[in-house]
Amino acid sequence: MSTNDSPEEQGGAGRPPEPPKAPKTPEAPEAPEPPKAPQTPEPPTEPETPQSPESLRPPRSSESPQSPQPPQSPEPPEPSEPSKEVPGQPEETGRQRLAAGLWPPRVSRAQLIVALLLFVLGLGLAIQVRSNSDSSALRGARQEDLVRILDELDGRTKRLEDEKQRLEDQRKELESSSNQAEEARRQTVEKERQLGILAGTVAAQGPGITLKITDPTGQVQSDQLLDTLQELRAAGAEAIQINGVRIVAGSYFSDENGGVAIDGKKITQPYEFKVIGKPQDLEPALNIPGGVVQTLEKEQATVAVTRSAKIVVDALRAAKQPDYARSSS
Repeated sequence: MSTNDSPEEQGGAGRPPEPPKAPKTPEAPEAPEPPKAPQTPEPPTEPETPQSPESLRPPRSSESPQSPQPPQSPEPPEPSEPSKEVPGQPEETGRQRLAAGLWPPRVSRAQLIVALLLFVLGLGLAIQVRSNSDSSALRGARQEDLVRILDELDGRTKRLEDEKQRLEDQRKELESSSNQAEEARRQTVEKERQLGILAGTVAAQGPGITLKITDPTGQVQSDQLLDTLQELRAAGAEAIQINGVRIVAGSYFSDENGGVAIDGKKITQPYEFKVIGKPQDLEPALNIPGGVVQTLEKEQATVAVTRSAKIVVDALRAAKQPDYARSSS
């Protein structure tokens, strides 16, 4: 083969010679398509949510029951978004939240039982404290006051026992008397006489004392005379007369210019008490330490107590006819 072969021979026999290929140029970007006419918008389809990396992970061991699940560390809680406050609604204070937590109450049966037991215990303690406070007045009293209170209690007990014995004797007389109607009439008259003495409608006489109070400085007032009267009544006085005024259950004392008034009638000093009762009980009741005599002597008054076998109380009070009360017999 010679070097001067023709191009026909190089390209192959019977083939026309191919034109030389132009060098490849980089492909030009495709021209944008012309805008299409607007079409009716189709309803939007839900966009596919991108798969999270956790979904791409292989299934955990908990999904396969064959392999035990390793302990997982607790994931930190995601920070919650701040709650949006409703405009116009004030924020609750701590007191309001506490009230909302306490009411309405949520009480169980056990709590009710415990509350009932505590209530009973508190009531018992209150009664105990009250009884202790009542007795504390006597615990802190002076010795002379305790002696006076004890004497008054003994005198009242003795008078009640005498009254009980007298009523029992009357009952026996009524039961044993052959003429019970006459005996009942006699006892009724006796009872009327006794009630007349107490009411001041009839005169009375008997053993007792005379109490004379001289007040040169004028310091004795009506309340001190009233205390003297109450002390005599507590000691068993049955009939009392002060300066010609009969003392009854409804008597009252008041201060007047230069003296004292009893039931509206003014009396002047010296104040003289005529008292019917047991002298052995009346005089000690006035002379006990801290009693009436010592109290009046502190006011620069002179007190004289005299026992007597016969005291006459002849000042009378008019019987008041009741306006509405009538006898039921």
